[in-house]
Amino acid sequence: MNTQHSQRRHHLQLLANCRLRLAAQGGRFRAHGTLLLVLLLAATGLAQPQKPAGGVGPKIQFATPVHDFGKMKNSETVHYNYVFTNVGDRLLEISNVHASCGCTTSGEYSRQVEPGKTGHIPIQFNSGNFHGDITKMITVTCNDPTQPTVMLQLKAQIWKPIEVIPPLANLQVTTDAPSNSTTVRIVNQEETPLKLSAPQSSHPAFAAELAVKEPGKEFELTVRTVPPLPQGMVQGQITMQSSSTNLPLVSVTAWANVQPAIVLSPAQIFLPAGRLPSIRPVPIAVRNNGTNTLVLTDPSVNAEGVEVQLKELQPGRFFTLTVSFPPGFEVPPGENVELTVKSNHPQFPVLKVPVRQPPRAAPAAASGQLILPVTPPTVPQQR
Repeated sequence: MNTQHSQRRHHLQLLANCRLRLAAQGGRFRAHGTLLLVLLLAATGLAQPQKPAGGVGPKIQFATPVHDFGKMKNSETVHYNYVFTNVGDRLLEISNVHASCGCTTSGEYSRQVEPGKTGHIPIQFNSGNFHGDITKMITVTCNDPTQPTVMLQLKAQIWKPIEVIPPLANLQVTTDAPSNSTTVRIVNQEETPLKLSAPQSSHPAFAAELAVKEPGKEFELTVRTVPPLPQGMVQGQITMQSSSTNLPLVSVTAWANVQPAIVLSPAQIFLPAGRLPSIRPVPIAVRNNGTNTLVLTDPSVNAEGVEVQLKELQPGRFFTLTVSFPPGFEVPPGENVELTVKSNHPQFPVLKVPVRQPPRAAPAAASGQLILPVTPPTVPQQR
């Protein structure tokens, strides 16, 4: 090692001397001098690239980075094993395998692979409610310095033996107009003709009727609400027995959003504790969900100095009430303050919005003082 180091230092000294002599000779010898330098570099081995001392290192190589499952049924679960080889000269370490969504999961994969050995990454894919051509990505993180992150792909063409379009029967109704209906198409994708039984509803708020559009291939399901309906969300299942072995029971989820005929937002006005330091305007939105045109009149607040402004933004459908509380306003203790506005709706002749305000905080007692409750004197009753 010392001999090689001495020879290299000697060669470098010769190159330096050559450069000095060529500079002293002038321009006519520069071309020959350049050629001489190139020959000297080749002879000494200084122009040859040096190999890195650490070698190649770990290197990952997948046999098939993209796998296509082809045509598969909806809700079917399939598996595949990605195989890779460490083509480097050091230990390959897999630190993480991450799928693009929860429908793709990896099993126990090879975490350390010696040079020249192979490892595997098992993948499980559940098609769930996917439909059509899909592509999912799997990210592999390793200690390969040239590609620390490798992207794998899996593909599939997912089809449903029996397709429900749309998959939900969504109905919007109000308390004063609770009747509504919607239709759902049921399409048979199989070659064998399909037979369906009469639909059954799991909730009394829904009823359904089945009509044949194309025998054995296409059906139309009409779902309607059955009053009376409770306010809020109502959900049920419409089920039909099927002749298909792939889907013996066809189910359609029906849900209705039963909204009140008139909605006030917010439903209450909240003021901070104590006297208001300045004018405080509070907007109230009034939305008419009913079928009839809404008329609002005579807005007022049963408190001195409070003003109310009414605006009709969408005729008969949408209004705003702006309540302005004056400086120094405070809800008197024990009194009920509220905003009222008259309506032409038979169920809601007067709309009310309460005004809430927390009581003032009690003054803190001075240090070392004891505050006792004061008992009012007893007043004798007259007989």
